Amino acid sequence: MSLQDPVIITCSISGAIANREQCPAIPYTPQEYAAEARRAVDEGASMIHIHARTPDGVPSYEVEDFRAITDAILAEVGDVVINYSTGAIGISLEKRIEYLRALKPDVAALNMGSMNYAKYSRRRRDFVFHTVFENSFESIITLLRAMNEEGIKPEHECFDTGHIANLDPLIDMGILRQPLQISCVMGVTGGIRPTARNLAHMAENVPGGPDGGNEWGVIGISRDQWMLIATALTLGGNVRAGLEDNFYLPDGSMARSNGDLIAKARQLAEDVGRRAATVAEAREMLGVPRRERAAA
Repeated sequence: MSLQDPVIITCSISGAIANREQCPAIPYTPQEYAAEARRAVDEGASMIHIHARTPDGVPSYEVEDFRAITDAILAEVGDVVINYSTGAIGISLEKRIEYLRALKPDVAALNMGSMNYAKYSRRRRDFVFHTVFENSFESIITLLRAMNEEGIKPEHECFDTGHIANLDPLIDMGILRQPLQISCVMGVTGGIRPTARNLAHMAENVPGGPDGGNEWGVIGISRDQWMLIATALTLGGNVRAGLEDNFYLPDGSMARSNGDLIAKARQLAEDVGRRAATVAEAREMLGVPRRERAAA
């Protein structure tokens, strides 16, 4: 790695679980998404990860809500890499594929393995929630085939080292073509523990290794995010920050917007001698050329 290499900074703009009682800055309406995207892009984000919501904040998987949010963001910022979530519990594959085919985002996140998925409270000594997150090979392949047909770049979200290994048969089958985009997700109960050593271990397991030509990065959940971002930047990876993953700045204060979180991620990149990739650079690194959006 050259420390001068640009880093793709992704903004996870809202998520689907948290609400404004927890953090007042979480956007609900398309206009609020657009304003948050503007703040994030101004601070160095080149990709926006979208979970759709209705204007009253309820999570949505409808084409019209993804379209309204995407159109509002692009009208505000001009260009940014658009990344849709496909992770959902209790939502059919058909519904998730419907909005991918209709709107053709640049990138779509793809969870790479089934797992226990939970949030645990040490204060309460109990689970806040827990469930089983199904991501079978059958589901993964169905989503991948749809992405391939629509020219959508998959972002492989890997919650443990075994999820990275799940890429191997798909590469061998020809369903995946390198270079890949891989995100190491850390901080979810049920996945790998969020430590610097574990992130280095996951990076070493990326096909070809951390310097083998595939794009990789970290998604750190909760306040461990800042340590994980610093580790990924040092190892040559990309990073994600935003209100889906963490509300708090390193000093413990709550972020006023996604822009606050992206600004801190950019500062950390600059502190280790790297810089935020422009949108054009991110598109080149990911192999996702700009294209016209589907008309309403």
